[in-house]
Amino acid sequence: MHRYLKLFSYFLITLLIFAAALAYWQREPLSRLMAVNTLFDEDRIVSNFSNMEGAFLTAPLDRGDGPVSVLPAGVEMTLPPGAQDWISHRNVTSLLVLKGGQIRHESYYQGTGPDDLRISWSMAKSYLSALLGVLLREDKIRSLDDLVIDYAPELKGSAYETASIRNVLNMASGVKFNEDYLDYDSDINRMGRTLALGGTLDDFTADLNETIGGPGEAWQYVSIDTHVLGMVIRGATGRPIPDLLSEKILRHLGLERAGYYLTDGEGVAFVLGGINQTTRDYGRFGQMIAQNGRYNGRQVVPQAWIAASTRPSAPTEAGRIGYGFQWWIPKNAVPGEFLARGVYGQYIYINQGRDVVVVVTSADRGFRKPGVADENVKMLRALAKSL
Repeated sequence: MHRYLKLFSYFLITLLIFAAALAYWQREPLSRLMAVNTLFDEDRIVSNFSNMEGAFLTAPLDRGDGPVSVLPAGVEMTLPPGAQDWISHRNVTSLLVLKGGQIRHESYYQGTGPDDLRISWSMAKSYLSALLGVLLREDKIRSLDDLVIDYAPELKGSAYETASIRNVLNMASGVKFNEDYLDYDSDINRMGRTLALGGTLDDFTADLNETIGGPGEAWQYVSIDTHVLGMVIRGATGRPIPDLLSEKILRHLGLERAGYYLTDGEGVAFVLGGINQTTRDYGRFGQMIAQNGRYNGRQVVPQAWIAASTRPSAPTEAGRIGYGFQWWIPKNAVPGEFLARGVYGQYIYINQGRDVVVVVTSADRGFRKPGVADENVKMLRALAKSL
């Protein structure tokens, strides 16, 4: 009996040593998974959104070696009534208001500052749209009506097999995808865990095989459509998107800091929501878009693409918010009024008629409550009208 107990003790010690070695070997993925599972916790969300490299793998974005483009200070604006309450209630972390390229208001909250590289979330979708417009001009992509499988053949047999590039630009692919961030088992949260554990988003996407309708029949906002756009761009060019975005767009904006993309385990950029930049650099991108793709005397993105991508073209229901090519168009929008939007309260609002760009970063855990999105647009418009 004593001999068996001794052998069992040796076995148990060996097992514990093996488990400890395995945990040490997998310490980084496990650490990232723990970080993802607490990413949106009330006491961590603000810090996490400025330090996303602690939860995910990343790839650098190159700002180039040119000088920083000046955003000159203009006359400080008076914030509209209710703005301070809105800032507090919506857990705003930074607010930047540009008029004619001049800073008319800039403020930071909850310990954040101008050097923070804040997560874009789905504002990154609008960056990818701009890049696609450049590649169309360069004939790297032939037509928006090409099938996505013409450039991403690994999607053959998936729910995307009959979808066109236009369909996924419009969020009208017809693919079934649960985007409920508050549901642990939703597709979007399963995708986040895949990202954190070093899995591949291409494989995750190719495994989707259910649809809710035919391509182009109805609008349904599903972020995985944007990953498919990324697959199309990589297939068309044979290049990583961080390199392309840097070369074609970011290096021409005179950014203050080199940002980064979140990536999956193969270094593929998380194009549907993984850009990290400073608030002012988000403002520089917004200013370029507001100027019809022109910045520092250079036509960075084709003017025709800006016009086409920021008008409502998706098959949304009448009376609802409009959607273009990865840009939102608010209800009752005036010409030239549109926005990039990310979960938890991230915005780049553009009103070309008023020559205004507003950038908001937030850590708003109540962003999905009824009326919050309308409240945010109302305040963005009030900020623009106050100038």
